[in-house]
Amino acid sequence: MHKLSIDDIISNINAEIPFEAVSADYSFTIKIANYAPYICGAVHDGHQFRKTLWENCLHTEHDRWYEEDPCTKEMVQSHPIVIAGRDSRFEYDLNRAPETAIYEDAWGKKLWKMPISAKERKESLEKHQNFYRVVQALVQKIEALYGKTLVFDMHSYNWKRWEREVPTWNLGTSNIDNERFGALAAAWSKRLGTMNLPNGIKSTSKINDTFQGNGYFLKYITQNFKNTLVLATEIAKVYCDEYEGIIYPEVVRSAESQLKELIPLQLKEFQDYLR
Repeated sequence: MHKLSIDDIISNINAEIPFEAVSADYSFTIKIANYAPYICGAVHDGHQFRKTLWENCLHTEHDRWYEEDPCTKEMVQSHPIVIAGRDSRFEYDLNRAPETAIYEDAWGKKLWKMPISAKERKESLEKHQNFYRVVQALVQKIEALYGKTLVFDMHSYNWKRWEREVPTWNLGTSNIDNERFGALAAAWSKRLGTMNLPNGIKSTSKINDTFQGNGYFLKYITQNFKNTLVLATEIAKVYCDEYEGIIYPEVVRSAESQLKELIPLQLKEFQDYLR
């Protein structure tokens, strides 16, 4: 892996050079083993939280970890194109528009003891902007090569906070073109429901049950690229103890292994559908 500037990352993409890099400010990673017709993204995988914000933050490290999406990059790491955030969504949220990307409060709790400075805000928003410069270049390149792109937008959610039974997998489709892509989304949901996870975890899958796919990553790509389908895919945190902060690596590895089989099947259906 190399450390590259945003301009160098974009230059590599434009030249169709395979590479693996961390951005020069360490805010995200990108791997392009080959220029395949699909992309895996994990915008909430990161946990970094820069030190200048520590004393001003009212949330503990576990508070932050609890609302992040740990291991979502790991679940898709074997695929040819993977882009993932390294910074915590508590510094800036890549799945929100720039004007709301820096939280004032988070899940009912005030985030900052004192409002963060204009300098701190500018530093965070520059990282948000640079991430989307790369997303723009990447999706544009894949669409240029194939005429269409499939994006797997990977997330997780805290299932124990719900007071009803919730699915192992939730697919958010409210902001995709359902007239055009609804059947493909339903097929992906059905595939997710076939997973056989360890430790007696049942795999169920529903569409727009817990979340509806309102994230900025999906909206940004969908609004800018008409031949790209983004599948906002959320796994309940059955792969960890969300209260204790313990990861179950055997469950993560099982999900990764089965996504390695299911994602290419979904890609083939997508390609056949849009011939």
